[in-house]
Order: sequence, then C-alpha cells, then structure tokens
Amino acid sequence: MDGRDLVRAVKDIGTERGRRAWISGWRHRRADAVGLPRRGTERARVPGLLAGTEPRPGGGVLRFARSELLVRVPAGGGVFGGWDGAGPTPSYAVVGTGPEPDPRAVLEPDTGGGWRVVSERVTVAVSRHGAVEVRTPGGTVLRRELPPRWWEPVSAGSRDGDAAGAGAGGDAEGAGAGGGAGAGGGGRWVLRSEVAADARFFGLGGRAAGPRLRDGVYRLWNTDPKGGFAPGDDPLYLTMPVQLVVADAGTHLVFHDNSWDGRVVLREGEEGAGSGMDRPGVSELRMEGGPLRCWVLVGPPSRVLQGWSGLTGAAAVPPEWALGYQHAKWGFGSAEEVRRVAGGYAERGFALSAVHLDIDHYDGHRVFTVDRGRFPDLPGLARELGETGVRLVSIVDPAVKAGDPLHAAGQAVGARGAFVRDAAGAEVRGEVWPGECAYPDFTDPAVREWWGGLYEERLAQGFAGFWHDMNEPVSFTPFGDMTLPRSARHSMDGAGGDHRAGHNVYALGMARAGWEGLVRLRPAERPFLFSRSGWAGMQRYGGTWSGDVESSWEGLRASLALVLGLGLCGVPYSGPDVGGFGGSPSPELYLRWLQLGAYLPLFRTHSAIWAGRREPWEFGAEVEEHARAVMAERERLRPYFVTLAHLARRTGAPYVRPVWWGTPEERRLRDCEDAFLLGDALLVAPVLECGADRRAVRLPRGRWYDTATGAAYEGPGQALLDAPRGRIPVLARAGAVIPVRGASGGGVELEVWAPARGRTGGGVVIRDPGAGFEAGAVERYTSRWAGEGVVVADEAGEVVADVVVRGV
Repeated sequence: MDGRDLVRAVKDIGTERGRRAWISGWRHRRADAVGLPRRGTERARVPGLLAGTEPRPGGGVLRFARSELLVRVPAGGGVFGGWDGAGPTPSYAVVGTGPEPDPRAVLEPDTGGGWRVVSERVTVAVSRHGAVEVRTPGGTVLRRELPPRWWEPVSAGSRDGDAAGAGAGGDAEGAGAGGGAGAGGGGRWVLRSEVAADARFFGLGGRAAGPRLRDGVYRLWNTDPKGGFAPGDDPLYLTMPVQLVVADAGTHLVFHDNSWDGRVVLREGEEGAGSGMDRPGVSELRMEGGPLRCWVLVGPPSRVLQGWSGLTGAAAVPPEWALGYQHAKWGFGSAEEVRRVAGGYAERGFALSAVHLDIDHYDGHRVFTVDRGRFPDLPGLARELGETGVRLVSIVDPAVKAGDPLHAAGQAVGARGAFVRDAAGAEVRGEVWPGECAYPDFTDPAVREWWGGLYEERLAQGFAGFWHDMNEPVSFTPFGDMTLPRSARHSMDGAGGDHRAGHNVYALGMARAGWEGLVRLRPAERPFLFSRSGWAGMQRYGGTWSGDVESSWEGLRASLALVLGLGLCGVPYSGPDVGGFGGSPSPELYLRWLQLGAYLPLFRTHSAIWAGRREPWEFGAEVEEHARAVMAERERLRPYFVTLAHLARRTGAPYVRPVWWGTPEERRLRDCEDAFLLGDALLVAPVLECGADRRAVRLPRGRWYDTATGAAYEGPGQALLDAPRGRIPVLARAGAVIPVRGASGGGVELEVWAPARGRTGGGVVIRDPGAGFEAGAVERYTSRWAGEGVVVADEAGEVVADVVVRGV
C-alpha cells in the first residue's frame, strides 16, 4: 500500500490533505533553493596521460595527469577500480572491509604504454589514457570502460583538492558512500562502457520491463511511481547500479558503488553491422555526484552470484512458514474481518501461513500503535490465529507523526535527535498518511539502534513478521519527486552528506535497523522482514515485493520481470501482489496470477482498500476449485522452497532463475522472458496472455518431463504444451531429485524424475533446521537406472527406500 493513488486528492487544493501536501512540496522546494549549491560554471576533466604507477597488494595505483586510479584484484577473482582516492570501503553494500587482495596478482607493464594486473580468473588492463579492459584469462575482452569524464565547479580548485580520500567514519558494515566525494559532493561524471555485440543486459534492481533490459534510459533513484505500474513505467521503488551482462564470451556482473541519482543508457550491440563489423553493446552511466568506483565479477552466472553474495552479504533465510501462502489487505477494518477471512481459508481447506495487516490497523495511521476500537485485543487475535498455524505480519512505515509521543522520544536520541534535518538544522517535515511527519535518519547508528528497539511493541502485539512500506522515503506532493528535499542532511554513519547520497540507501538502513533490533529482541528466531525499497546488499536483511503493480495482464508480466531481475541483483526472496494492487482482476487473470505466484518465493495476495477482494472463493466456484489445487501444490513443494532458501544463502543463487542460468551460451534462451527455472529441477511456464490455453515453451538442453502428463521432451528445442484454465505448464528436469511434503502431509519425501537411459541425475535437500539461525545439513542424492527401475542413493551410496519415482 502507498500514496500513489492519493495523487488525485493531492491535486485537489480544496482537500485538507491536498493543501498540506502543496505546502509540504513548496517547503521542500524552498529548502533546496537555499540548501543546495547552485551548479554555476563547470569545467570538464578527463584523466589525461599516464604519469606513474605505484604497486600495491593485488594491483596498484596508476597516476594520470589529472586523476588517479586504484586497481585491485581480490582473492577469488573479480576486479575493483576506484578513481581519485575512492576505495572499496566504507560502503553500504560491501560487508566488512571487503575481500583481501590476491597476493599473486601484480601490476606489470602492458603493450602500448599501459599496465595490467593478471590473476587466475581475470585480467584487467589499463591504457595510458585511462581506458580499462576486463579480460578473460585467455585474453577475450568482456568489458571495456572508456576514460571517465567529470564536470566540476570551476571553484573546485585543483585535482588534488577534488580527489577525496577513501573517507572516514562508519562501522564495518554501515559506512558512508566513499569518502569526501561520496558523502558530500564532487562533480557529475559519466562513464561509457562497451561489451560484446551479442551481449544482453539484466539487472538494475526492480524493473517492470524485462528481465532483459532493452535499449533505453534507466534511472537510479528509488521512486514511488504514483500509481499502479506496468512494464512501461520506470523507475520504481528499488533501483541499484548492478548489471549482469551475458555474452558468448562469458558473463560478468558490474556494480558501481555509488548511491547518488543517476541514469544508465543501454544500447544493445549488433553483429555484422555496416560493412560486416560488429557494433559493440554500450552501457553509459551518468551520475550526479559521488565516487566513481566499481566492482566487476566474472565467470558463469552461478559463480558470479556466489561472488556477489560474498561481497555484499549472504541472503537472509526466511522462516519456514514464510514460504507458504500469505494474505494481505489494506482495509481489513477490524479483528472480526481478519477472523472471517482466516476462517474462510480454513473452512475451505486452503493452507494459509500468514495474514498481513496494513496501516488501517494503526491508530490514526501512526506507526507502532493499534486502533483499540477495531482491534481491542490484538495479542489475543494473534494467539487465536497461531493455534491454527496462521501468523500475523505488520506493516511498518518510517514516517513519525510530528508531536506524538514517539516523535518526542525520537527527539531525545543522541545530541541532535533521531530525525533528518535540513541545512539550517531544523527537522525536515513531510506529509504522509498520519499527517505532518518527521523521518528517522537510518544512516545514524544511534537512530538504527533506537528504531530497532521499537519492534518490541510489535512483538508484544503478537506479530511474527514485518513489511516495510513507504520507505523510498515518500512525502506526498503534487509536483516533483515524492520524497525528502535533496538538501536534507544525513549522518551517513559519520561521513556526513545530504539526501542526494542518502536517498537510495534510506530503506536499506531501515531494513538493517529492523533486522538488528529483532535479532536483539529475539535472538533465537530469525526475523521475517521484507521491504518495498532498498539498495545493493539488502538481501542481508530480507526480501522485497513488487509494490503496487497494476491489475492487468501487463502487470502480471511485470511481476515476473521484477522477480527475475531482482534475483540477478542478489535479492532472491521476492514476489508480487497476486491479482495486482489497485484494481479488480477478472477471474481468469486472478487465477493465472495465483498460478504464477505459487512458484515464486513470496506468495502473497494483496489489494488496496478500494480494490476488489482477493480470497479465491470470491471469484466463483471454478476458480476456487483450481486455486485449491494451486495452493496444495505450493504446500507439497514447501520442502523444495526451504532447500532453495538455504542454497540462496550458501551460494547466492536465486530461487527463481532465467532459463539460460545453466547454459548462458544458448543465445535463444537469453531472450526468453516468459518462463523461468525454479532451482535446478523445475521449469515453470506461466500463462501471461488472456484466453490462452496452450503455450510454447523453450527448453534448455536435456530431457524434460511435463509434470502433469509425464510426457518427455528433448531440449534444446521448443515444446507446445497444453495450459488449460486449471494449470500452467511445469516441467521437471530428467534425473532431478526433489524434496516434497509427504502424501500424508507430514515429513519430507523424495520425488525423482527418471534420468535418460545411461545417464544419472541428482539433487540436494536441506531440511528446515528450526526457527533459529542454524545452517541445516546438506543432503546430496544421486539418481540412476538399476535394471528396469530407477533408484536414489545418498552420499554413502546407500539406496533410499522411500522415494516416489516419476517419468518411467
């Protein structure tokens, strides 16, 4: 739930909230006019010619006439490059102090007057003009970055004055944006990169168009899009400067560690253009300020994502119950309505894991409160639902109503209070659901500690999980960005800075505050937390969801694009509002969305207060019957989702993967956007078009079984499969061993799909280790033919007796 659909009212100056929003918007505009430096006359700067080098562990510093570049190859592969004193840390994305440099990688002369660093997995070469090439060990160029260009105020002085150091302040995981330039200013800059002509771009956070990113401009500014969004809308709530580039020559991930506003211009290459020469693909990054530093990780997708996980932190594993079906609604209205809806699921035999309460359960929309009139005994309601296996999940918004007791408590935090201030030292106020509000500064460690302690009230109310909303952050206004003024001041973990640097990491800090607070309050339980907005590294604290996706077939397509794209940016746990947020889906659209959602990590229906209902029985008897089968299959696969969750933490691999995941060299699969792999074992082909009852499915290499009919298909190739109203095509990889819930509803049994004759298969199982932080034991199984039957053996070679064999 958010304020985008409130824009109609905001535009009406005759409404009270509209008047307040107009006032707030003009106040923010005046604050920026006073608090931000005027651009004035600028001068361009490029590195110039190479003047000298200084070897350092894993690489060295290359000094040019007007800039300097730090190149470092860490142990395990990859490349870090930082211009003008920008180091790997402090960083909001990188955990700890970053990986250690590779002692075997040394800076040495290269041809043409340049230098290079050679390592086992990657070579980085720097020309005498400052162009940087990332190459495979065999010498193939994966990425070529042209010399960067800065635009700086004439008054900025010499290069030495502009080139800030690595920055100061901050703890190991929450430091500023990269020193003087990163935290507080610096010039605008542009970096143009070239990739292979056959390369495809993915990532950049949550993008409705995709997951393959076509030619166009993509903004890096977390944004409430002010209405139900579809594939044409950009940017959305969660952007990050992370690209995954897939080409024949290899796959690489590039991360520009800069939280400022920026734009990425993409242009795919063309093979054999013009006179037969390839035209490379181009990615041009334009940033409004902050440090120029980036990481490049190379290798197959699985290795790249594992390296990304190691760099930015392992993904949080949700509690086992959070991998089941969940029901949310803005507008439950009362405890009795919650009981009625939860009871409806129980009476009809639908498995329900959680019910989510939106802002209408608050007292006057004020965070960390309860409307006692409509919810007189919330702890009692939580206990009552808990006895049936249903948890309560609470929304948490960041804005605090000015003048409330919570606001007064926040003003007493530290020397300056808990809230974001303007350049003159006054609290920044904005208009949100409760009225005039202040905004906690989550880039301040003391504020994060204070905010994390507030979740004790939520736990006492009986809530078992939390979803963060409105945390881009949002301030209602009829014009401009619906957020804080760019001149607003943030702590940036001691480095200092304004909202230009703090905006994109605001929600990341809120997630960290909530996660760390919940761990302190209940150290024996891993938290359940997901957030509408965030930034690189947010997987450490939980996941995300689509936000207010449009109730349309286009919105259904956008839902899949978001989950796939976020997974490739290291955020494995996500999902859409099934049925869309703000409209009333047709029975067919609702069912097709439910069928897709059942194979995504976060399986949740949600809708606005004015939108239609989302309970399956509200769409007629046929939909109810099909929905029962959909939810039963999700429950049957719950052990598989548990395994995928633990594997995501161990390996960085998302639950939901593009079909090219295991075979990125298959070009035809790079363009496949209407199907996905769920782990290694299942290929899911949702129905994304109205009226469709059959659909073509592109198959990766190997044998695949239609799980509904048992029919076998050979890949690579394409199969035309039935997709009647009651199901979507789901195929199992030959030889796969999948953990599923036993037929009796308890325990885990192994389902094996027969390997091709003469071939073997296998699978991994990680059982739920309980509510805490235990990693869970990894069980490995192999499948093979033995005579006329298929057997499954464990790591010791012992044949497993209790298996279900399919595909024979």
